[in-house]
Amino acid sequence: MNIDSHILPPDTQAILLLCASFGQNRQESASPLTTGEYSELAKWLRSMQMKPADLLTPTGINSLAQLNHPKLPPERLMALLERGGMLALAVEKWTNQGIWILARSDRHYPPRLKHHLQHLAPPLLYGVGPQSRLLDGGLAIVGSREIDEEVLTFTRTVAHTCAEQGMQVVSGGAKGVDSEAMLGAIDAGGTAVGILANSLTKAAVSQQFRASIRAAKLTLISPYDPDAGFTVGTAMGRNKYIYALADYALVISSSFGSGGTWAGATEVLRHYHEIPLFVRTQGHIPQGNQELLKMGAKPFPPMPWHQPLHSLLADTSSATEPQPVAPPETAKIPPSPPTTAKDIYEAVLPFILAELHQPRDAKSLAADLNLRSGQLEDWLNRAVAEGKVEKTKKPVRYIINQSVPQSVTQLSLLD
Repeated sequence: MNIDSHILPPDTQAILLLCASFGQNRQESASPLTTGEYSELAKWLRSMQMKPADLLTPTGINSLAQLNHPKLPPERLMALLERGGMLALAVEKWTNQGIWILARSDRHYPPRLKHHLQHLAPPLLYGVGPQSRLLDGGLAIVGSREIDEEVLTFTRTVAHTCAEQGMQVVSGGAKGVDSEAMLGAIDAGGTAVGILANSLTKAAVSQQFRASIRAAKLTLISPYDPDAGFTVGTAMGRNKYIYALADYALVISSSFGSGGTWAGATEVLRHYHEIPLFVRTQGHIPQGNQELLKMGAKPFPPMPWHQPLHSLLADTSSATEPQPVAPPETAKIPPSPPTTAKDIYEAVLPFILAELHQPRDAKSLAADLNLRSGQLEDWLNRAVAEGKVEKTKKPVRYIINQSVPQSVTQLSLLD
């Protein structure tokens, strides 16, 4: 197999062939492996004392006959591995655009992702800017796209303080809190990392970020094809990467029960307990922030700060029982309705529908969405009963009912 991409280690070449889309439609017969599918293959490779690069050899290809996995038939894997020409063209294009690629097998791959996410760590990362920034941790700052002057001031104050104290800012690069936090830290002499859900190639040359990347102050990465457009699924999927790359996380403002900020924060509270999650509790406090506190998030230390933020966050994180924080008397917050199973179902449904534009089985879908299979099946059955999802038999698969309005699947995940 002749692959003209010598700048990449053989293992990285193999993982790209298996997992990268190269602009193809993932509904092709030989669709690239999902994160969950690649993790299953990696587990099998380890059991065979093989590396991904071994699959680029005739001996390795022949060994695929011993792989007995319903999602990973040898024919599919061999078809993916035969895309050497597409790989060469894609790597040349990405290199000319200043984009680098890290695979999970690379020694420079950020260990925080592997530690926190384990088998859910993305097989591939595409990026621009210094790779070393991915090792620096820092404070993840996230929040709504629509911000008022109070939120803007608080965001910039935290970002400037991080920069002054040598703490990196990690965020999602979206309009609003995300971009204000990243650029605020850079303007104050600090550094930032942005994890994008789409269009890395466009962001890398945008006027907003270009100067910071050239100054080696900003690194932008994405686990998705650099030319991929926005989808609800990619926006939801990248949330955990923002948190996993940081030492601490701060939610500036969140709506309650919907939106990307809420989805990401609740995912962390449910599944990634090692990542301390803080919420803003000064000024007008959104209902989402209040509900996150009830779920176990910690109040962010109030201003003014009389010791370094890193020390304050470390001390607060180590406290076993954070003190409940009452909202200021000036904040007029409506009573919060109790969170019910119905609330959760309605909040999660758009994420599920976004993944069902092609037939999916419950197990692989649960793995990609980081949900328990039993819980997901309950929600799928409810969606079938409501006519939003169709269920096929032999094999059992779920697919969105094409008559469902497009707006249902386009929940705003950019809050």
